Amino acid sequence: QSCLSVPAVQGAHHRSMPNPTAVFETSKGTFEAEIFLEQMPITASNFIALANEGFYNGIHFHRVIPDFMCQFGCPLAKDPKNGRAGTGGPDPNTEFMNIATGQKMKRNGGGCIKDELTQKISNEPGTLSMANTGQKDTGGSQFFLNVKHNKLLDWFDTSSDSKHPVFGKITKNYDLVEQISKVPTTDDNPKTPIKMISVTMRDVPEVGTVAVAPAAADGGGGSKSCCAVQ
Repeated sequence: QSCLSVPAVQGAHHRSMPNPTAVFETSKGTFEAEIFLEQMPITASNFIALANEGFYNGIHFHRVIPDFMCQFGCPLAKDPKNGRAGTGGPDPNTEFMNIATGQKMKRNGGGCIKDELTQKISNEPGTLSMANTGQKDTGGSQFFLNVKHNKLLDWFDTSSDSKHPVFGKITKNYDLVEQISKVPTTDDNPKTPIKMISVTMRDVPEVGTVAVAPAAADGGGGSKSCCAVQ
């Protein structure tokens, strides 16, 4: 996949408010996460749009590694044993709304969004982080849940080429995600499929009312590892 998006423009009359919450109901239980809309408006808006469309419902975790992460979000993983799981994403050239700015965003021909390398939020345990192919602007629908402090995946960690921006953090039932990371696997794919029954959003603000956080220094650059975390 390879992707572009229209750049966001910060508007006026924004105000600070709590970030929205995503509720993940899986076949093994439910966990919740704060989605960093204020800090990561493009990435968060992309995720929220997909969740609200029901995109994630029925997809299985296709890759889990203990003491590392759980990867999810490939539509091809609706079949839990699909050998191409990890290579899919949203439909090409589809659109979503930047909730923070009210601007319409367009995914590129690979269904991907622009890398949002703007906030120095580390890949700590419990964080949600964008997966990508290793090339610039290749994040789409796939993300992973860190179960270790994977600082080498931070876009601002100069000791590695990996660039995975964090856009959320688990706030309820992190233990469940750790359990998922430790299930028996074959080639990192759970032997017993783990299905995402639904992803639902709570407390999503009105469009154009979010106070976007200022970008950190040293933003920009490419990505590493929408489909496989390396």
